[in-house]
Amino acid sequence: MVAERYDGLILDFAGVMTSNMVEVIDHFEHRERLRRGVFLRAWADPRGQDLYRRLELGEIDQRDWNAGFGALIGVDPSNLMGRVLYALDPAYEVLNVLREARAAGIRTAVLSNSLGTDPHDPYLTYNLHDAVDHFVLSTDLKIRKPDPAIFEYTLERLGVAADRCVFADDTEANLVPAQRMGMTVIHALDEDETSRVLRALFGLPAT
Repeated sequence: MVAERYDGLILDFAGVMTSNMVEVIDHFEHRERLRRGVFLRAWADPRGQDLYRRLELGEIDQRDWNAGFGALIGVDPSNLMGRVLYALDPAYEVLNVLREARAAGIRTAVLSNSLGTDPHDPYLTYNLHDAVDHFVLSTDLKIRKPDPAIFEYTLERLGVAADRCVFADDTEANLVPAQRMGMTVIHALDEDETSRVLRALFGLPAT
């Protein structure tokens, strides 16, 4: 029986519905024969942060990101996002919870800061427009997490009050505005633990 407290579930995409992003990046560095930590240092660099911000807002496309970030880490930019995300696999336990929650009447959404979709579309095989009630991508709104406006929009689409919604994200900064709005938040870093906590919150049977 689903717990009565919650009516909505919002999940981040990469790192929550998929394998852990740190592990994905480790695989990328190993395949590209890069020194460990090169990617995350470039990501933390103001130039790297700006490239991600602009990609997520739709100010640049994925090819622009490939060129800019490739120059930062010193690699061929050809389909760089696709190469980075090569080891991005489905988090099947979390996906099972998502399906079960929706089948039990919980309103569901995926809320993702866009990774771009061309030439590599990381969302394609997940069929998110059918898998959840609403798929919200930052480029569609020109707003990105952690801006509270994108959470407000998602809640409105779901028709769920913040205090009756659960939000899971692997980036801690994105949890802060959601929690301030009244959502129950999960810092999702491990597929098994995330699915266990979600099952408990929604009263779904343990596996």
